[in-house]
Amino acid sequence: MFEIKPYPDLSWSLSRHKTMLTCLRKYAYDYYVSHNGWLNQADTLARQTYRLKKITNLEMLFGSIVHDLIYQTIQKTLKNHPILDEGAFTDEVRHHLNRGFIESTKKEHLWQNRPKHYTMLHEIYYSQTNTLPEGKISKITDRLNTTVKNFFASKTFSDVLNKENMKFIESETFRFMKTDGIKIFIVMDLVYKNLKRNKWVIVDWKTGKSSDEDRNQLALYALYLKQKHNIHSLDDIIIRNEYLVDGTHVEHQLTEQDLINVQHLYQISMEQMRSFLEDASKNQPLPIEQFPMQEDPRVCARCNYQELCFST
Repeated sequence: MFEIKPYPDLSWSLSRHKTMLTCLRKYAYDYYVSHNGWLNQADTLARQTYRLKKITNLEMLFGSIVHDLIYQTIQKTLKNHPILDEGAFTDEVRHHLNRGFIESTKKEHLWQNRPKHYTMLHEIYYSQTNTLPEGKISKITDRLNTTVKNFFASKTFSDVLNKENMKFIESETFRFMKTDGIKIFIVMDLVYKNLKRNKWVIVDWKTGKSSDEDRNQLALYALYLKQKHNIHSLDDIIIRNEYLVDGTHVEHQLTEQDLINVQHLYQISMEQMRSFLEDASKNQPLPIEQFPMQEDPRVCARCNYQELCFST
């Protein structure tokens, strides 16, 4: 039976760590104030915060749609089911983007009550104009055409089509490993074993630009895979970023130092997270005033919580 707790369980992920570094007030809203905000009996602030947490933006919506369709395409290929061709795939992405726009502009009342099930775009919510910036529409349109083409031409999809020589592991689900009783959440796009080369392959699809954080993310995945499948050597793991915007892929050979670095990052990060707890045994946070606000207006302009931070 589902238990309603006053505070969430303390967990860790790279995205949580990144949020903490970006803005501590946003961190508090995301991981504490919004807790239980999906319940009808939740207080007004929790419900409002949870609703704002679910706002997305055009780039994030695009990335989410593409990831979902890639996952579906790969699953169908592995089961020998018919798949969408490039044109139909592109049309499907466009259809979902249009639906997100319509829900944001014409179904706000539905989103207000069920924010998890309807889309609200940041660009619509905070501009109140019911229009998207022309520059963004143009950017996403260009990105759509190249991304789909590059997925079908990718090294990884070629491996998927050559599935007889590959062993695939169910990967697009929430997974975690535990360290000192704390869940570390990991979401991997694709994991398989190349039987000819006797190598494990971890793939991460990217619909945006490359980032310095990509290597840490992949090191965390490798650490998880190494523990989960008792892989003795990192030489047996290939880490691959598929950059769908420019059609390139980058393979990393990680070292033990990479794993040490990501474990060190986790330890420092958890120490900082615990410093914002009033009662660590309950994961009860300090009062919201103890979480400083970001001072860079450029960061605030992209944030979902403007309504809370600047309403007074």
